[in-house]
Amino acid sequence: MPLLGAGAVQAAKRDPSSRCVLPNPDGWTGEGQTTDYHQFRRPQGTVKAVMLFVDFPDEPAMDSTDYYYKFLAPAHDLMTQFSAGAVNLSITPVKHWLRMPQDSASYDFQRGISWPQQALYVKQAGELAAPYVDLSKFDMVYIVPPKNATAITFSPAYVFDPKQPNLVVHGKEMKWGVTLGQDMYVWGPKVLVHETSHTFGLPDLYSFTDADVHHWVGGFDVMGNINGDAPHHFGWEDWKIGWLADSQVACLNSRGSFAVRLNEVESLGGTKIAVVRTGETTADVAESRRPYGVDKGMCKSGVVIYQVDSSTVSGSGPVRVQNSSPDAPTTKACGEAVDWGAYEPGQSFHDAAAGVTITVNASSSTGDVVTVTKS
Repeated sequence: MPLLGAGAVQAAKRDPSSRCVLPNPDGWTGEGQTTDYHQFRRPQGTVKAVMLFVDFPDEPAMDSTDYYYKFLAPAHDLMTQFSAGAVNLSITPVKHWLRMPQDSASYDFQRGISWPQQALYVKQAGELAAPYVDLSKFDMVYIVPPKNATAITFSPAYVFDPKQPNLVVHGKEMKWGVTLGQDMYVWGPKVLVHETSHTFGLPDLYSFTDADVHHWVGGFDVMGNINGDAPHHFGWEDWKIGWLADSQVACLNSRGSFAVRLNEVESLGGTKIAVVRTGETTADVAESRRPYGVDKGMCKSGVVIYQVDSSTVSGSGPVRVQNSSPDAPTTKACGEAVDWGAYEPGQSFHDAAAGVTITVNASSSTGDVVTVTKS
């Protein structure tokens, strides 16, 4: 079905995008726009990362550092794609194994690792690297263990905590980084996009507690399932971290209705998201998704509609995709019902509690026209 003509797309009732900005009550990684860029790294321009390679007395490295660097280096191009060129992730490897002073298991790299324990690991690696590299030239540090160090199980981001003593190595305050582990062999280089995005202030969109960890956003957004079928950040998150301009956000805060053409979220230019504010910390959001760029494997094209609650913390579902087809069969590649949840022309989403309706009017290969109404 072709897109509606320009004359049929109305913008009469839009509110300024500032009326749809949500706060960040938690003050940590979250979906509110009020990110503290003293605590987090501003996601613009060249982000300089140094990559350190560490092994352990009980798990000495058996491979060249080149193997690990080449495995993770595609993160540079991926970050360029995800940010539409807003971020140049420059990764400088220090091609020398640094022997940590403790056995690998002693660092307790399990889910729930404490900030002081992770900070100790970062500090020790930084001190070992100081003779080989000037850390003051870099924004963040990536620390890579050898594959045989199985006790380093996962890859949490390192973000400094203002409530903790500053981590200083040879006069350099180390605020941001990623301590990589065994799960990088599951996720590949996109793990650096995911974890580096935490240093930009974005939360986890998978569940920390539910057996079905990806039921809220499925394969949408790298902050959920890193290997999902459509891992591009939601347009809401692009707006939060400054990769979308305010002019690309169609906002409705007061009662009313408008129609808007949404350009596919990963393409350049045009309006990207329609936002209906529903409360102090909540909004309903619509965006157009197509099998394009990093989303090339997506299961179903159309308008993806999701609810945002900036008071909901990381790992508890701050973004929840609304499924147009809850009974659609899943596949191995698209294993969550919400992967098939995009809305097509003629379908509507209703948020009865907020008095919101979002209807898909028309569609093309480059976007969709929707009407949003708040009664």
